[in-house]
Amino acid sequence: MGIVLARIDQRLIHGIVVTQWAGHTRAKRLMVVDDVVSQDEVQKTAMRMSKPAGTGMSIIDTDTAITNFNAGKYDDHNVLLVVREPETLLKLAAGGVQIPKVNVGIIFDGEGKTTVKKMVSVNEKEVADLKALKAKGIPVTFHFVPGDAEESLETYIK
Repeated sequence: MGIVLARIDQRLIHGIVVTQWAGHTRAKRLMVVDDVVSQDEVQKTAMRMSKPAGTGMSIIDTDTAITNFNAGKYDDHNVLLVVREPETLLKLAAGGVQIPKVNVGIIFDGEGKTTVKKMVSVNEKEVADLKALKAKGIPVTFHFVPGDAEESLETYIK
C-alpha cells in the first residue's frame, strides 16, 4: 500500500500521532522524513521510545526515503509519513514518491509567519509549497486530530 497519509507536524512523533493518527490510518509503519533529525541519534532514540507495539518506525533523510519508496521497500506497509515542512513533501513527490493526501497538523509560529488557524502558522514559502502540493493533484487538508472536521486548504489559505 505504501503511504496512507502524509502529515506535516513540527512535533513529528508525539502523543497525537501515536495514539490517534497511527490507529486511525491503521499504520504499520511510522516514518519521519527529515534531513536534520535523521542525523540526530538523541532525537531518534526519544521518538523510537514512543513507537506503538506492533508498528515499525523509520527516521530517514529525504534522499533515502525517495530511494526506498522507489525500490518498493514499503509497498506492503501502511506508512504514516510525518514531516516538519511542506518542502520535504514536494521533494518526495518530485522524486517519484506517491503521496495520496497531505494533512496539515502543526506548523509552529515564528518570525515572518501568519497564524492561519490554531496550531498552524505559515510563511510565504510554506504557503507556496502547500499550493504546489495541491497543484500536483495531492489533496491538502487541515486536520488536527481524527475526530475534528477535515478542512480544505482553501479554508485558510487562498
